Amino acid sequence: MRYLSRSFLLGTLQRRKEVEQFLGPATLKGIEGIRWVSIWPWQGGYNLSVHDVQDLDDEDSRDLSVFPPLDPEGEDDPGPGRVIGHVQDPAEALELAERTTGASPHRWVNHGVAGEDYADFVRARKPDSDLEAELRPAHS
Repeated sequence: MRYLSRSFLLGTLQRRKEVEQFLGPATLKGIEGIRWVSIWPWQGGYNLSVHDVQDLDDEDSRDLSVFPPLDPEGEDDPGPGRVIGHVQDPAEALELAERTTGASPHRWVNHGVAGEDYADFVRARKPDSDLEAELRPAHS
């Protein structure tokens, strides 16, 4: 199962591990891309970051953290994305992320797994003929 239950999600954050969520398509300054959100431990609390990155349209590219940003000048340090908040409590971090980004309470994943949702997103955009060709058995 890809998604973390609320208790596992809170436990992951309490163990000082990052969680993330693929949010879908985004447009920034007229440029289309994708958006994802992450919560990561920082200085005794948790930072929340929103990442607007280029859509590589490649279901095999799943490490969202290496996708080029849509707006390199809008990136904050440390790490990619725009920090949208810093809180002390894991539950407060989740609530803030969900309220400010529209993240679903039921679609959080461990760090590095949001790319699976991106791959699903890319596959869903393929024309039916491409999908049928992939599913059709090869003839020898």
